[in-house]
Amino acid sequence: MRLSKAWTVASRDFKIFTKQRNVWYSVIIFPVITSVIFPIVLSQAINRTNSIPVATISNLLNTFSFFLVIGAAFAPLGIAAYSIVGEKVEKSLEPLLATPITDGEILLGKAISALLPTLVAMYIGAAIFMVGIDIVAYPKLGYYYFPNVTIATVTLVLMPIASVMSILYSIIVSSRVNDVRSANSYGILMYFPFLAIFLASETNIITVDVNTILIISGIILAVDVALFFVSTKTFQREEILTKWK
Repeated sequence: MRLSKAWTVASRDFKIFTKQRNVWYSVIIFPVITSVIFPIVLSQAINRTNSIPVATISNLLNTFSFFLVIGAAFAPLGIAAYSIVGEKVEKSLEPLLATPITDGEILLGKAISALLPTLVAMYIGAAIFMVGIDIVAYPKLGYYYFPNVTIATVTLVLMPIASVMSILYSIIVSSRVNDVRSANSYGILMYFPFLAIFLASETNIITVDVNTILIISGIILAVDVALFFVSTKTFQREEILTKWK
């Protein structure tokens, strides 16, 4: 597999995406919500309950930070879903499939084109999130909670891996359906495993700490590898070229 060819596909997709504003909504909206809503929620919780324990605040902030992972899984759905079926509808996919680039290089390029904008948006959102939380929590804690090892592990390890899983799943779905709406509908299912983990942390079934994050990351990384092989096996360019109408 030639990375240069995959990057060529990604560069081509970037140019196409700039003309499709709808695919950017999920990339932009979720980081904005995450960076704004949670500092406000924490501020309201502290103002209403002045006696809230410091330990409770720390646990709450770790749980909040996991929501960045949910965002990383949700944000690329629009781009990833459009990457194949959307281009097919717009009649821009056939020229790419007719080139000698391999299926793996095409899929890797499309994954890159969805991953990079997602990570840029999510890292900007995470930075605003941490600053907002620190401003709100400092009077109560007496120190700036972020950045720390936990948030570093979330943003630098788990968040990219989660985003890759969502992208690969969405690309597989996108290559098997015939319209963007169906691709988005099936793609949204990837949101629920991360939401389940978030709810488990909220109910103290699991603790969001470095060890837990690394375990989850290892599991998701294994799923990523499996999904990439599945995508290369199920992606049928001949079927897309000849049977999709």
